[in-house]
Formats: sequence, C-alpha cells, structure tokens
Amino acid sequence: MKKISITLFILSWVFVGYSQTAYPTSFAEYQRNFPRLNDILRKKEDSLRRQFNERGLSWPAKYIYLRSFKYDSQLEVWVKNEKNEAFQLFKTYKVCAMAGTLGPKRMEGDYQVPEGFYYINEFNPRSVYHLSLGLNYPNASDRYLSDAIQPGGDIYIHGSCVTTGCIPITDSQIEELYVLATYAKSSGQDFIPVHIYPVRFNVKKSADYLGKYVRDFADYAHLANSMKEVFYYFEKYRKLPVIMVNNRGSYVLDQEVRNALPNAEKKTLPAPVVKKKRKMTDFDESEIPTTVHKLPEFPGGADAFKHYLRDLNKKMGAFLNDDQHTAYILVEFIVTTKGKVLNPRIIRGGNDLLNEHLLDALELMPDWLPAVREGKSVPMKLKQTIVVEKVGAEKLEVGR
Repeated sequence: MKKISITLFILSWVFVGYSQTAYPTSFAEYQRNFPRLNDILRKKEDSLRRQFNERGLSWPAKYIYLRSFKYDSQLEVWVKNEKNEAFQLFKTYKVCAMAGTLGPKRMEGDYQVPEGFYYINEFNPRSVYHLSLGLNYPNASDRYLSDAIQPGGDIYIHGSCVTTGCIPITDSQIEELYVLATYAKSSGQDFIPVHIYPVRFNVKKSADYLGKYVRDFADYAHLANSMKEVFYYFEKYRKLPVIMVNNRGSYVLDQEVRNALPNAEKKTLPAPVVKKKRKMTDFDESEIPTTVHKLPEFPGGADAFKHYLRDLNKKMGAFLNDDQHTAYILVEFIVTTKGKVLNPRIIRGGNDLLNEHLLDALELMPDWLPAVREGKSVPMKLKQTIVVEKVGAEKLEVGR
C-alpha cells in the first residue's frame, strides 16, 4: 500500500512538473519562444494597437475571420471581441500573386488555390516564406471530391509574394496577420475561419467573369452558388452561418442563408448540365470515299433541309446563354449507304445545354438519300454549320 502511494505521488509530481515547464500561460507567450517572432510580436503589436484605435476597435481582437477573393486578388481581415456581435472590417490586403485559375483544387500538382470554407490549422514561425498560416485543405468536402490518392496539401497564407497554389502577401502583411491570429488563438479562438471565394460576387466585372467561366465548366456551378450564398449572408449580417457537408461532398446551407441573397441576386449561376452517355455506333471510316459523284441529300432536297434548320433554330434558341445572341455550331455526322445518320457530334460552338439538346435533335434526324459514287450508294461524313439565334432565323444559312 505504501509503495502504491509513493508511486502515485511521483506520477503526480512528474505530470505537474511537465505541465508547468512545457505549456506557457498563453499561445502568444509560446510564440515568443521563437526569437525572430518575439521581435515581430513586439514591433507589430504597437503598430496594430494604433491602427485599432484609429478605427475605433478594441485591441487585441478575440475573434478574426479571413476571406480571400481569387480573381480580385484581395484578402480581407475581419475582427470582433464578443462571440455574438457582428464582425467589423479591419483591413484588406493585396494578394500579390495567384497560381492556377478559378475553380477548386482537386489534385496534387494542379497549382490551384482551393475554394471553399476552411480554417487555420497551423502556425509556422520558421517558414521559408517568412511566416505562414496553414489551412485545413483538404477539408471534409475536398476529401469527397478531390483525387482520392493525391489530393494535394500544404496550403498556406504566407509572405514572400511567390506561390504555387497558396495565398501570398507581403512580409509586412503576413507579420500583421500572424500577430492578429496569434492573439485570437491565445484568446481562445481555436478555429479561425478562412473563406476562399472565386470572385467578389457584388462587383459586376468579377461576377461577369465568373458567369463566363461557369458556362465553360458547368459542373462548377453548384460550388460557386454555395459560396455566393455564404458571401451574401455575411454581407447582410456580418456573421458566419453554419456550413455542413453532405455525403456527396456538397456544402449544405440552411434556408436562412439563401434568404440573405438580395433580390437582384436571387438568380443562381447556370445549373450543371448532365451530359448523356451517347452510344457511338462502330463504323469503319476507311470505307468512306474521298470523292463522290453525288452528295447525300436531305429528304425533300435543299429547300426541305433549310426548313428543317429553321425549325431547329426556333427550338434551340431558348437554350442560348443570357449573353449569347447567336451561336455558330459546327456539327459532324455520318450518312450510311442506307441513309441512316450515325454518330452526330459537336466539333465546336454553342454551350453545354444547347449542345445536348441539339445532339438529341440530330439523333432523331430522318433518313437521307445516300451519297453516290459510280452508280453505287456509299457512306459519307458531313460537316454542317448550324446557326442558332435568339430572334429570327432569316439569316440562317446552309453550309457544308
């Protein structure tokens, strides 16, 4: 019994001793253990206190929130001191370089800056990029949607103005931000949120650029819409909503977030277009001759084909994008020896939604009169430009 009590005493003493020597009284004090950072904290603290006073803010901020805009090359710092109060904008930094394009990061080596909702999970005072704050990429959504083997990682906000997929600012700016984050964490903010948006949704030039980008990459629309809704929720309330991830990797937002959208912004970005898996018929194209005596003919001749195209134009015009008045779509298909239309495909032009509906129509095209060479029916591949307009069809021309 005596031996047991001595053992417990020793274990207790070792534990208490460890806690006293290994854990300083605050995270900020721990950061001061790094000589270079101790110097930065001392100098920047005075500067930040003055800036806070000039803006009528209480120093130090107990809560901070960061949001970055890729296309606009900006990083905002928002602060507050009470959990339930609204955030106030402290400063906007210029992001001095950007790798990749709009759209999320999905694999290692794609040089993309992630997009979505993250938090700071690392403070690195020994970074080769002066100082750095790590982000929790891949997050729960990214783990569903990114490459399962190599999704990438090591995404930071850092200094040195260079990047291969991070968010770089100047050394002076990262010093300020690092100090702000240090004091917030020291005050108990374990999860400092960082929202990375493609654009400022309330800036017309930026929103227009995103709209054009989404038309080329329609499967990106759902993520862009989710980010847009969170952006406007924060714009309205200056508070952060609860954001969850479902079992498909999509962000889930409640109706209150959607209700925050201004009336002018209720219209969402184009919905993703589900492309059909179209069955292609095996066909040996070496059987197609280079010359024929008579080209394939639409049933009823050239005039009938013009009427067919005019009718097609009336049906397809509704699928043009808002900023498209006219689309010139080059299609290709094979007319067999029996006049059947095989394997229509879009070579260029249109948009995802329009092209899907156009292919549906072409697959239902009536049988043609086949091409003729030396008195025999032969297969022929045709290319056809189809002009689709929002209004009128008088300018529609047939061109092979």
